[in-house]
Formats: sequence, C-alpha cells, structure tokens
Amino acid sequence: MYAHITFPEAIVVGLIQGVTELFPVSSLGHSVLIPALIGGSWAQDLNVSAPESPYLAFIVGMHVATAIAMIIFFWRDWLRIIKGFFASIAHVIRPAPGTRRWEPQDTDQTLAWMIILATIPVGIAGLVLEHDFRVYFSKPRLTALFLALNGVILLAGEQARKRRIALDEQQSAADREAADREMAAAAARPGAGRHAAGQRAMKEQQASLAVQSDRRLTQVGWLSALGLGAAQIFALLPGISRDGIVMVCGMFRGLSRQDAARFSFLLSAPVILAAGVLKIPDLTGPLGAGVRGQVLVGSIVSGVAAYLALRFLVRYYSDSARTLTPFAIYCLAAGIGSAIYLTIR
Repeated sequence: MYAHITFPEAIVVGLIQGVTELFPVSSLGHSVLIPALIGGSWAQDLNVSAPESPYLAFIVGMHVATAIAMIIFFWRDWLRIIKGFFASIAHVIRPAPGTRRWEPQDTDQTLAWMIILATIPVGIAGLVLEHDFRVYFSKPRLTALFLALNGVILLAGEQARKRRIALDEQQSAADREAADREMAAAAARPGAGRHAAGQRAMKEQQASLAVQSDRRLTQVGWLSALGLGAAQIFALLPGISRDGIVMVCGMFRGLSRQDAARFSFLLSAPVILAAGVLKIPDLTGPLGAGVRGQVLVGSIVSGVAAYLALRFLVRYYSDSARTLTPFAIYCLAAGIGSAIYLTIR
C-alpha cells in the first residue's frame, strides 16, 4: 500500500520534532516512537527505516527548519563567530608582526575553529554510517531502550555536576555581576530614550554573558573540543540526544552546565543544517513527490517550536538550581514504558 503523510501528521510530528531537537530527549527517537505507539496509518506513513519512505524527505525539511531557527536565535553570536573565522583566514594570509601564522588571535577566531574541528568527526560518521544506523537501529523497541539509556546518561551528567555545583554557582554570580555592570553602563549612555536605552542595555547584558561563556569554552582545548564533537556520533542512534550527550560530556570535562549547553547548541546548528542540506535531493526528488506541502507546513511548525524551545532552555539552563533530572526521568519512563507497551501489544 502506498504510504503518504497527512497534514495532521505533519503538524503533530513537526511540533514534536521542533521541541525535542533541542530538549535533551532525542528528536529522532520521538520520530520513530510516536508513529509506532499510535499505530495504524501513522506507523505505515511515518516509518523512518522503510526504503523509499516519504518520511525521510519530511525529516529533511524539519531538520533544515530547526537549524535555521537556531541560527536566527543565536544570530549575533554566529555573526561574531563567522567574522572571527574570516579574520583568522586573513591572519594566515598576512599575519601580524610577532604572531604565529596558524594561531587564532582572539576568542571568536578560536571558537570558530573549535566548532569546525568538533564537527568533523560526526560529519564523517554521518556520511558513512547514517544509512546503516537508520535501517538497523531505527526499530521502535530498540529505540525505546536507547531512550531509556539516554535518561541514564543525563543522570550521570547530574552526578558529575554535583561535584562542582558550588563552582557553577560562583561562576553564574560572577557572570551576572559583570553583565549587570554592562547593562548599567549601556543604560547610562546619552542619546536614546528610556525604552531604547533599556533595550540596548538588555542586549549588551546578553552579549556580555555570551562572550564570557565563549572565553571559558575556548579554554577547554582543541582535543577536548574534538572529543565533545565526536560524542555527537552516538546521537545517530535514535533515542540518544545530541545536545544531551554533548552537555554531559562537557560537564565531565569540567564545564558548567550552562557553558556545556551553549557549546552543544552552537555545535548542533551546523551539523543539523549540513545533514539537512545533504539530504535535500531526497526532498526535491521522487521521495518528496506528493508530500512537499506537508513538508512545508511541518517545517514551519518545527522551526517556530524550535525557536520557542530554545528560548525556554537558555533561561532554564541559566539557573544553577535547575537540573537535567526531569528530562532524565522522562526518558526513563517513556523509554521503558514504550518498550513494554510495544512488546505486549
């Protein structure tokens, strides 16, 4: 029987994809499990491991929309990072006197190359292994077990964080104090009305927090950046969260949860966008025939949901009292519950 995607399916899955891509609960795991749990035409239409499935083209569109939402949210940061990248290229071509040609000259240049370096392992693994991982591991019951394992990983990350929670609280307090000084200085500058000055002060406060975080990230070193990037390979397994595993590995490396979350978000955007762009031929080719309208609707829903989820998570992770435990409990309950249900159904 010919499989297709309906508009209700597109809206529901787009919403779930947009939220779960950034929450540490695995979007791919939910893309596999939700149709299997609902059953019927959903299980037939939305089968990611089926050959020539239009669901693959649908997922491509949602991934691109999610990546665009992340780039829009962090556009000021990406502007700095991209400028840093081109500045580093210019330095290689014409280094300043007394500097090393191949050595980045500031935080933005260093962070740009750390992101590039960290993206290489998962990029290669995705090109080589994506098909096999999707075909052999994207089975609903196996995905449910991976989702439960993701919960265990998040709990392990919280245990690692408890050993340095006092340092995290001190860092957060120092960041807020420095950002408040930036905000006060911006608000006191002449030449703007009270509302405009307040908006400018708020933006400068956020920029100050981002720059301080980036400085700490660049101190972890090139090898650690490579390792954190390589951790994303495990997210090729449906049920394992890309952001979750990078955050946990970052916390084991000594990063605060907030810094680890920021690095995971910055790493995710180019990886997700590149994966989507490489799969665009699926969307424009035969696999996309008859579902492009559904892809458009689902992608819009996914992009908006991803942007709102990111806003929530940035605020959530900025509070040192918040933990990954609620997400871990959800993954354990959803994973084990789904495995039991799919086995006895």
